[in-house]
Amino acid sequence: MSTSRPSARRALRRLPLHATAALTVVICLFPVYWMVTTALKPSTDIQSYDPRLIPRAWTLDHFRRAVGADGFALFWRNSILVTLSAVLLALVVALGAAYAVARLRWRGRRQFVLAVFIAQMAPWESLIIPIYIISRDTGMLDRLPTLTLIYFMITLPFTVIVLRGFIAGIPPELEEAAQVDGCTRAGAFRKVAFPLLAPGLMATSLFGFITAWNEFTYANFLIIKQQDSRTLPVWLSSFQSTFGTDWGATMAASTLFALPALAIFLALQRHVTAGLASGGVKG
Repeated sequence: MSTSRPSARRALRRLPLHATAALTVVICLFPVYWMVTTALKPSTDIQSYDPRLIPRAWTLDHFRRAVGADGFALFWRNSILVTLSAVLLALVVALGAAYAVARLRWRGRRQFVLAVFIAQMAPWESLIIPIYIISRDTGMLDRLPTLTLIYFMITLPFTVIVLRGFIAGIPPELEEAAQVDGCTRAGAFRKVAFPLLAPGLMATSLFGFITAWNEFTYANFLIIKQQDSRTLPVWLSSFQSTFGTDWGATMAASTLFALPALAIFLALQRHVTAGLASGGVKG
C-alpha cells in the first residue's frame, strides 16, 4: 500500500502534463486529418453547411483528378530534382565548413560562426527583390538551377550549425589515434568521425528536404514564363479558377504532396532525434 500511494500521486501530478501533451497532439494533427478526410469526401459533402468529422461517404475521384491534372508527373520530377540537389549540395559544403569551425583554429572563426547565425535568423523573404534582380540580369529566371541554388543557400546555415555541434561532440582523440596509426587528417575523419555523424546528417537532411520541398514563394516568383520548370507547391495553385477553388482536388493534391516528407520523417525519426540532441550539446 505504501508503494502504490506515491505512484498514484505521481500519476495525478503528471495528469495535467499528459493532458496538455494530448491536446497539443490533437491540435497539430486535426488539420492533417481534415485535409485527408476532405480529399475523400464527395463534392456535395465538402460544400455542405453541416460539416462532419467522419464522412458519410468516401470517394477517390479527387485523387484521380489530382493525378490526372496537367503537369503532375513533370512538376513532381522538378520538385524531387531541385530538393535532392539542394540538400546534397548543402551537406557537402556544410560538412567541410562545420569541420573547419569545430576542429581547426583560424583567424576569423568566431566572426564566421556569427555570420552563419545571422544568416540563419534572417528572413529569406526579404531577399526576394535582390535575388529577382540578380536572376533577371544574369539570365537565370525560369530555370530550375536557380531554385536549387536558392534552396541551397536557405538550408546551408542550419546545416552548418547542426553539424558543427555534432562534430564538436565527437572526441578529437579518436581522430588523433587514427593519425598516430598512419591515417592522414582527411583519412581519420573519413574512417572515424564520419560514420559517427550519421544522426546529424539525417537530421539536417530532413530539415533541408522539408524546407526545399515546401517552399512556394521563390518558386512562384522566379518561375514566371516557363511552366515546365514549376514545382509541386506552385502546381497546387492550379486547382483555383475564376469559378472558385476545387477543394476536393486541392486537398487530394496536398495529401499526395505531403506523403514524401512524411515517409522520410517516419524512416529517419530516430536518427533525427539523436542528431538534433547531440548537435546542440557542444560548439
